[in-house]
Amino acid sequence: MTSDTRPAQSPASAVFRVVSGNFLEMYDFMVYGYYASAIAKTFFPSGNEFLSLMLALVTFGAGFLMRPLGAIMLGSYIDRHGRRAGLIVTLALMACGTLLIACVPGYNSIGLAAPLLVVAGRLLQGFSAGVELGGVSVYLAEIASPGNKGFYVSWQSASQQVAVVFAAVLGVLLASNLSHGQMDDWGWRVPFVVGCLIVPFLFIIRRSLQETEEFEKRKHRPSPKEIVDSIIKNWGIVILGTLLVVMTTVSFYMITAYTPTFGKHELHLSDSDALIVTVCVGISNLFWLPVMGALSDRIGRRPLLLTFTTLSLVTAYPALAWLVTAPSFGHLLLVELWLSFIYASYNGAMVVSLIEIMPVHVRTTGFSMAYSLATALFGGFTPAVSTWLIQATGNKAMPGVWLTFAAASGLIATLILNRMGLFEKVERAVHLARA
Repeated sequence: MTSDTRPAQSPASAVFRVVSGNFLEMYDFMVYGYYASAIAKTFFPSGNEFLSLMLALVTFGAGFLMRPLGAIMLGSYIDRHGRRAGLIVTLALMACGTLLIACVPGYNSIGLAAPLLVVAGRLLQGFSAGVELGGVSVYLAEIASPGNKGFYVSWQSASQQVAVVFAAVLGVLLASNLSHGQMDDWGWRVPFVVGCLIVPFLFIIRRSLQETEEFEKRKHRPSPKEIVDSIIKNWGIVILGTLLVVMTTVSFYMITAYTPTFGKHELHLSDSDALIVTVCVGISNLFWLPVMGALSDRIGRRPLLLTFTTLSLVTAYPALAWLVTAPSFGHLLLVELWLSFIYASYNGAMVVSLIEIMPVHVRTTGFSMAYSLATALFGGFTPAVSTWLIQATGNKAMPGVWLTFAAASGLIATLILNRMGLFEKVERAVHLARA
């Protein structure tokens, strides 16, 4: 049956159906980040607590190394065979990775096989995630009503915040009802099991997706070779897109996945306090992302990108320095909410910009490559880099330096793209669409 004979989906229904699987992708990553300490003790035992934690965090980052490969392989599949088919494949792969991590016995039971299987699960998750964000973002851009792409695409990131909040709330409930020893022994597995249990429902929801009208109208479906050739030809745009994403991905993993570890190990707050802050961050992100996505439709992408990279440059390190001199729940919450506002305001304009600067026929692959490279090289290793910087310098505010570097990357990319005239081209298209 073709899409022309199917009953039309409402915009809200279409958005919900496509972002549902995106929820699982981010939920898996957040759960691993939240319970890195327990995972370290279970799969990477060592007499050195710092070494165990670093091994767990490096494994967290290792999943991101598979993203560029997933971006090319799965991205070319989506650009050739359709958005709907590719999004079903990514959901299935994510589910397999989650199930593997949830069920692997600890190091004490099966020895070296335990960490190897966990790494395999993370690599599988990373491979699927390499194109999940791109596939979802492109689908939303292609179903958006004229002049509202920024608002529609913002729900890709907004759905991730629902996962952040859900995972953190579940963590608070577990921490309130289980002892620290129970959490380390088996309690950390509960969120992974929950993720496995919701997979069938997400699969049913995503299978009901319709293909986008824009893709169905396209006469030419590029072959994998044509897609790779086009990406190579447009490598400059991909690199600039990667630099744009560095600001987003480093900020996001800093204020979500790393917050529980930072709050517990560096600020010596309770597990519940750090997770409550993470819940608040997720809610803040969920509010600001669609607001700023809609604002970018009105005033353009460029002003938001320039404003919030600059704000991050001048405030990230001072905010962290203030926090570590007087650590408390209230101070952590204030700093994280400020960083959340900067992240969400920038990202609300950045994601749709990344779609708009990519060649149409390789839109999913180009977007996914840029996003995956930034996450693999920088964002995914944010918890590990932050932990190492603190250990190497003795300065607990050093994660602020990493955030400053990310902001500089985003600002440089924005200035170069502006000089190339790409933002003016996009803004003219937006104005014509709204006319």
